[in-house]
Amino acid sequence: MLERFTDDARRTIPLALTEAGELHHTHVGTEHLLLGLLHLTDDPAVDVLIRSGLDLETARAAVLRLLAGNPSGVDAQALGTIGIDLTAVREAVEAAFGPGALDGPGGDPVESRRGSRASRIGGRKPWTRQTKKVLELAVRETVAMGQRAIRPGHLVLGLIGENEGMAVQVMRDHGLDPAAVRAAVLPTLG
Repeated sequence: MLERFTDDARRTIPLALTEAGELHHTHVGTEHLLLGLLHLTDDPAVDVLIRSGLDLETARAAVLRLLAGNPSGVDAQALGTIGIDLTAVREAVEAAFGPGALDGPGGDPVESRRGSRASRIGGRKPWTRQTKKVLELAVRETVAMGQRAIRPGHLVLGLIGENEGMAVQVMRDHGLDPAAVRAAVLPTLG
């Protein structure tokens, strides 16, 4: 699939890996892909997000804010509907065991352990199910438009189409309507 990526779209992958590493994550999620895309400030599709006020620093701060309340990636809203408050759980654990008790070795937030062995072997970071879906949707968008090359805009459309990952949550929390972003990105793809 990567052979169909334009140079800019291809650059997104190592940038996403770097973002995941800087956040001490053992996975590459949609949030890392979004952050990787936001490095591409000259891309017209990415510029749609930036002109809406969602630049790299703003998005990174939003990701950190979301993770601070939910370092494990568990759906806090879903748990809230059955009476479980993750913030209260974290505070109780830290009160009993000390600050950072839920952090992994070296202060890394505890994350999904699925694939953590792969992360230790050769430094590979597993792609989350949502991120794989984004890449699949980007390919589908490209094919549906009758285009051969996958560009950053197709990845933005994939993020929007996936509709469940943290990247879309960051967009929504920033006041962006995914349908409006899609409508603004489509013309940039020709």
